[in-house]
Amino acid sequence: MDRLTAVQVFVEIADRGSLTQTAEHLDMSVAMVSRYLAAVEDWFDARLLHRTTRKVSLTDAGLAALPACRQMLGLAEEARDIAAQRNREPAGLLRVTTSGSFADAQLTPALIEFQALYPQVEIVLSVGDKPTDLVAERVDLAVRTTNTLDPTIIARPLARCRSMLCAAPAYLQRHGMPRSAEDLRQHHCIAHAFGIGKQYRLTRDDETISVPVTWRFHTNETAVLRRAVLSGAGIGMLPTYYLGDDLRSGHLIPLLPEYAPEVLGIHAIYLSRQHQPLALRLLVDFLAARFSGDPAPWDRHLKI
Repeated sequence: MDRLTAVQVFVEIADRGSLTQTAEHLDMSVAMVSRYLAAVEDWFDARLLHRTTRKVSLTDAGLAALPACRQMLGLAEEARDIAAQRNREPAGLLRVTTSGSFADAQLTPALIEFQALYPQVEIVLSVGDKPTDLVAERVDLAVRTTNTLDPTIIARPLARCRSMLCAAPAYLQRHGMPRSAEDLRQHHCIAHAFGIGKQYRLTRDDETISVPVTWRFHTNETAVLRRAVLSGAGIGMLPTYYLGDDLRSGHLIPLLPEYAPEVLGIHAIYLSRQHQPLALRLLVDFLAARFSGDPAPWDRHLKI
């Protein structure tokens, strides 16, 4: 007897509290429902239901088995969806959100390349540094840089985000080069509005220190912070995924390379693995492959 159907019968009985209603819902006879129930009880080697002429209730063994049975049915449905989708062309609309800086430097080119592979997929990319409510804003995928994840959502690691202290040559000509972390106290520093308080936390030789600094300029957007640093406003801490061209051209100078800011994770964040559209599943796999490795692709030519 089909075990998966037997499990489905057991779950329906548990939900409906009636063999007769289960039989009607599954378009079976009551006798067939009883046989499937007997089969699943034989499989678990336990009595799963108390049965009287008036009602059906779960035994302790039934209560323990029910969550696993629900999970089994969910996995079976997901497997059927995956098998069915293999022969389908991914299509439809995907709503994606990320920070403006990561969109500009890394994600936009990746999405364009993905669409070249799957031209029937339409993408709406929104940008912003604040966390997004995926449900309220109907977002399929958020690519976020953080070490603090909501346990109620699904997060797949994509890459590691390193940051670097840097300044423009014009600023360093006016104010000098910091030679130690303590020297940062004497410099003009630029901060992200959702950042780290009035201090830099830096690690050297496995020892983490906090250096109080004075912020001269605040912004809520990493792209604006980069532009302020390039303009000579002061020292800033910027993600390396956004710095490659500036460092290679000499427009920005790395500072105190022996002191490492905290490394953050870049994650693909979505609501559920169940009933996931084929286009979304393929996009997450594509991004994980494109950004994989340690160091990340954008760091491989940097001395960090």
